Amino acid sequence: MKCDVTTLENKKAGTIELADEVFGLPPRSDIVHRTVVWQLAKRRAGTRKTKTVSEVSGSTRKIYRQKGTGRARHSTRRAPLFRGGAVTFGPVVRSHAHGLPKKVRKLALKTALSAKLAEGRLKVIDAASLKTPKTKALSQVLENLGWSRVLFIDGPEVDANFARAAANLVGVLVLPQQGANVYDVVRCETLVLTRAAVEHLEARLT
Repeated sequence: MKCDVTTLENKKAGTIELADEVFGLPPRSDIVHRTVVWQLAKRRAGTRKTKTVSEVSGSTRKIYRQKGTGRARHSTRRAPLFRGGAVTFGPVVRSHAHGLPKKVRKLALKTALSAKLAEGRLKVIDAASLKTPKTKALSQVLENLGWSRVLFIDGPEVDANFARAAANLVGVLVLPQQGANVYDVVRCETLVLTRAAVEHLEARLT
């Protein structure tokens, strides 16, 4: 399918042919959901922890004899039953990451790109570059285009001036094509690809 290409000055710069295998797939919310959960699980620190019986401070002495008291049998005051004791089955330091097949991840990214195009929220520009790394200049460009929460995906190399100008803008993210991921594509309002990004994404996903 054909898509119009514009510049950052909102001028026409021709058209580009988008591959149906990458940008024309039907929606698959289940695949996208699985991939987003996989991405966010890898980001979790997994550092929360509670103390086990061996880590709680206190004596290990048996508080009273096992039999003959008429009361329940207990060992130490550090047991989970007592106030100030350990926590039963509490969280431990661990990794929350889990596996996901490469085919599923690739399909999810293609589905997310297709959904953005179907919604009319995917734009293709000639190049994402600035002469000077001025945040004010880029902010004015985005205001003129009507883009607020926007994700820019460029080729293998991101223009340094453009990346620096976008660094201080809330809701604006700039990534190279190898950093394109489902979570960032889904949560942005407008997805902007450069010509180079389209070429490399199609080569990577087909």
